[in-house]
Amino acid sequence: MELLIKHIRTLVLMPPGPIGGRHMREVPIVQDAAVLIREGRIAWTGPADQAPQAQAALSAEDGCVIPGLIDPHTHIPFAGNRANEFVRRLAGESYLSIMQKGGGIRVTAEAVRKATLEQLVEENLPRLRRMLSYGTTTLECKSGYGLLPEHELKQLRAIRRLAELQPIELIPTYLAAHALPEEFEGRADEFIEMMSNPELLQTIRQENLALFCDVFCDRGAFSVEQARRVLNRAAAAGLRPRLHADQLARIGASVLAGEIGAVSADHLEQIDDAGLEALKRAGTVAVVLPGTSFFLGIAHCPVRRLLDAGLSVALATDFNPGSCMIESLPLVMNIACCQLRMLPLEVLTACTANAAAALSLHDRLGAIAPGFQADLVVLDCPDLDEWFYTPGRPRVRYVLKRGQVVYRSQ
Repeated sequence: MELLIKHIRTLVLMPPGPIGGRHMREVPIVQDAAVLIREGRIAWTGPADQAPQAQAALSAEDGCVIPGLIDPHTHIPFAGNRANEFVRRLAGESYLSIMQKGGGIRVTAEAVRKATLEQLVEENLPRLRRMLSYGTTTLECKSGYGLLPEHELKQLRAIRRLAELQPIELIPTYLAAHALPEEFEGRADEFIEMMSNPELLQTIRQENLALFCDVFCDRGAFSVEQARRVLNRAAAAGLRPRLHADQLARIGASVLAGEIGAVSADHLEQIDDAGLEALKRAGTVAVVLPGTSFFLGIAHCPVRRLLDAGLSVALATDFNPGSCMIESLPLVMNIACCQLRMLPLEVLTACTANAAAALSLHDRLGAIAPGFQADLVVLDCPDLDEWFYTPGRPRVRYVLKRGQVVYRSQ
């Protein structure tokens, strides 16, 4: 099957990632363009007056065409509601204080433990459908709210079921070392031993329930040595390492990410020069989560330092019930522009080519290049500048996944 997308005012020819530093804003742009899709992959791009014939056509109606957006850090699926904590933070209480008083992740863990797999699917399916309407075509999903083996497995199986029910491609991550549950208070090492048990990890890998393993390595969470233990055992089972690093304090998490060759290090609000150098040496993608800083009212990651150091920077929503209830990746992209002073092309690169690299998918996703999967978004504006100039306004006209239209605006 062939499909020609025609009447494209601006085509952003995003190259494959990872793309570092200043090169993130040097992406080729083609005006008055067309794209040919064949069997779900990009077959040709170029000027509209040179476009080949195709079996079917779709008009971009003088809009802008970009790669499908990739969200490389979310905490879907979860259950329950923590709106009261949101109000407590508005009144001046810190996220860490709420967590230390028994709130935070433990509250969501209780809700997830009570929920059946079917309830997790039912609660999270509408969220994914809304994310699709914002242009997200690939999404990382984490466990981490079960905090016991059977409930972590339940979350991972819910992710697999959700992947079958809607078009977004879901990439599962095992994040059991997310928080210490109440029943293990004072016994963190015992909890780590249980959740990184080789038999459990082999079950996850043999059932293909996760591709990555992640750890929340920070003050109030897990130490560098505990994180190293989990990630080394997971790697032995075939799960690639990722890391929550340097969000609340500098305890050496980003240095650890570099030492173990983590695919990504995420958050980085408190990163220092040693962390920057470690990530650069390892080629680890820096995943920045500006929606979290916006939602919590805390300092943002110093993203321009990361870019000046030549790192490959990705952006993600960090969608979760405690620190960022933002489903919209375009809203996070606007925050990155307005508050982190990232340029439109830098932001788009961060949410496509580099986000694909943060999930080890950059050989087939995140770019508009021959042979790449035809995951595309057609915007109702003529160029990126106008898109970012109008935050909060729905601008997605069509979303294509593997060359098929899976969303169209009314």
